[in-house]
Amino acid sequence: MERYYLAVDIGASSGRHMLAHMEDGIMHLEEVYRFQNGMQETDGALCWDFDRLFSEIKQGMKRCREIGKVPVSMGVDTWGVDFVLLDEKDRVLGPCVGYRDKRTKGMDQKIEKVISREKLYERTGIQKQVYNTIYQLQAVREEHPEYLHRAESMLMTPDYFHFLLTGVKKMEYTIATTGQLIDVKTNDWDWELLELLRFPKKIFRSVSVPGTFAGNLREEVKREVGFDCKVILPASHDTGSAVLAVPAGEEDVLYISSGTWSLMGVERKAPDCSVRSMNSGFTNEGGYGYRYRYLRNIMGLWMIQSVKKELAPDLSYAQICEEAEREEIASLVDCNDGSFLAPKSMTKAIQDFCRNTGQQVPKTLSETAAVIYRSLAKCYTDTLGFMEEMTGKHYETIYVVGGGSSADYLNELTARYTKRKVSAGPAEATAIGNIAVQMLGDGVFGDLSDARRCIRESFDIRLYTPDKRRV
Repeated sequence: MERYYLAVDIGASSGRHMLAHMEDGIMHLEEVYRFQNGMQETDGALCWDFDRLFSEIKQGMKRCREIGKVPVSMGVDTWGVDFVLLDEKDRVLGPCVGYRDKRTKGMDQKIEKVISREKLYERTGIQKQVYNTIYQLQAVREEHPEYLHRAESMLMTPDYFHFLLTGVKKMEYTIATTGQLIDVKTNDWDWELLELLRFPKKIFRSVSVPGTFAGNLREEVKREVGFDCKVILPASHDTGSAVLAVPAGEEDVLYISSGTWSLMGVERKAPDCSVRSMNSGFTNEGGYGYRYRYLRNIMGLWMIQSVKKELAPDLSYAQICEEAEREEIASLVDCNDGSFLAPKSMTKAIQDFCRNTGQQVPKTLSETAAVIYRSLAKCYTDTLGFMEEMTGKHYETIYVVGGGSSADYLNELTARYTKRKVSAGPAEATAIGNIAVQMLGDGVFGDLSDARRCIRESFDIRLYTPDKRRV
């Protein structure tokens, strides 16, 4: 009888339920359910609908039962930095405000009155981003101090869904590190920093590593979905799971986790918390086995997703790529410019940037897409240069995993701009990495290198060369 493992992988724009099982040493993966996600404006704030998302999680679990493939375990991964506050009766305090909301504007200045940016980076290894949990908590304290006063618990997004599934509150390590509040020396909350910032320490539980057993399903969930299974904490930050699935045989490889965001970096055994590293824009996010994901955060496919939604919701990304490839527009934008974080119109934001920098303004979907793809490739090239400078190493191959690995044109551009080979795939790296942790705990794999070998042999990997050859 097959043993099935379920990954619930929720991104900023969509979510999916992916089932996996092993046959003759090969991992087989199938999508059983998919749903849409996104922030909606509620009372002037950009918010997530966590109630609907949890309903979608259960709906996908029901689908597993309907097709007769009940998982032995499951785990949820999501984007980083967002959280909920719960009162003494485990009720959510306030709306579930998302990271693209403007409530954190100016909160970095508030924090820096207490601790300098350099000292904060030295303690946490995390690059300053205005949407990080530390600034969101400061915004809550400024706007709704009663929420922090009443709060008994804080749970990051996947931690909250695991709690709804099991009734057990756990805070997982990789997702916790995204908030800029974890001590790189102890791999736990920086309790001294929390006290310094006057955040209530009681709401923070000690962190748990990927592979931790959270619990079985609550009785009411079990009755609703029609089965019971174990809930295992994956690397619940989606990038943490994606990096687990990088199909490299050697150590110290360069990857791009390509999705709504592009995370470009390497795995390291120790963080680099130097001022030089900070000024170069690198962050040290926690990974599986206390590895560090030393990376740069790049805006990623959020830009093309937004333009598609605005101009051509019925076109596929493959069609958009094909049309963009035929364009000759040479304009480039800075993908990390703040104007692209949450504009009312991404198309207009790109046009404005080009106009304000004296470049040709894209007028059509295909021209706009060409600007985005080429700008991403240029950003990857710049980041590669900084990465090699910081690590003192030369990387022959860039491993692209995640949904963006399916974008042939972007892969070709990346190889051409960087003058490096590009290994693309697997596309469902986040779900695969989520499942790999479950399988490691179940004894399917002996260690991470064993899991990566299996991933390399199980999924389609495409190779692109700088001379535009696809191997």
